[in-house]
Amino acid sequence: MSGRLSWPHDGARWPHREHSRLVQAGGLRWHVQVTEPPGAAAPTLLLLHGAGASTHSWRGLLPLLAADCRVIAPDLPGHAFSEPLPPQRQSLTGMAQALGELLRALEVEPDAAIGHSAGAALMLRMALDGPLGADAALIGLNAALFPFEGLPGLLYAPVARLFARSALVPRFAAWRAKDLDAVRRLIASTGSMLDDEGVGWYARLLQCPGHVAGVLAMMANWDLEPLQRDLVRLQRPLHLLVGERDAAVAPGQADRLAARLPTITVHRLPRLGHLVHEEAPLRVAEVVRPLVAAQAVSLAL
Repeated sequence: MSGRLSWPHDGARWPHREHSRLVQAGGLRWHVQVTEPPGAAAPTLLLLHGAGASTHSWRGLLPLLAADCRVIAPDLPGHAFSEPLPPQRQSLTGMAQALGELLRALEVEPDAAIGHSAGAALMLRMALDGPLGADAALIGLNAALFPFEGLPGLLYAPVARLFARSALVPRFAAWRAKDLDAVRRLIASTGSMLDDEGVGWYARLLQCPGHVAGVLAMMANWDLEPLQRDLVRLQRPLHLLVGERDAAVAPGQADRLAARLPTITVHRLPRLGHLVHEEAPLRVAEVVRPLVAAQAVSLAL
């Protein structure tokens, strides 16, 4: 798929470009942002954005977390400036393995991870399969961990695969994203309200057919049933932050999961939607910074 973002051109004013690197790992060229640790004992924190987003979605939260941590924030495969995985690896497990290869290339072992939406599923797959160490703290933001139910669940995968095979769908979506009001309505449908800058970054991504194709490929191969079965093996604490106005992932999903797994703690964020970390980075930082700090202390003991 042509029409991918160009780092020299599109990356010239990318949020926190000063922390950006282009890294070869596992046969892919990745875009990843890496901050310098504020001290020798600073923990390393991995940030995983959701489907359709990029490192830009951390623009408000990243500097708040970098005050205490070394932050690692990649574009997921096929998103923004990271190259797509080959078709046989475009699955939850394949993407988790690829992220493990990126971490090895960077020579880092995260002490904690934060995953937003589909990024939380990736985080948990990595925790269960090994790329995230057994002691890493796990934090999900509006975590998308349940498959669609009923008729939407039956239709989701076949429709996503049909769209992913089409060259016209990404181009139509890119054309449609030229209408900023349409992008604003799309974001509002998640229960979140972003400023003009935030809307503009999503518009820029959606105007890129290659990015849209990468998102569709991810959706077409996203199977959460194995993850749901394997979560019983998760023995460590999992903190789930839930925007109570989330219209993309039902807020009650976190409670359903907490009823099954005693290691889960749910943190509610009133008056916020799906993009909580973009709407209110300070409020999210107030919750997650103590969790990461506590993990750093426990690892030091």
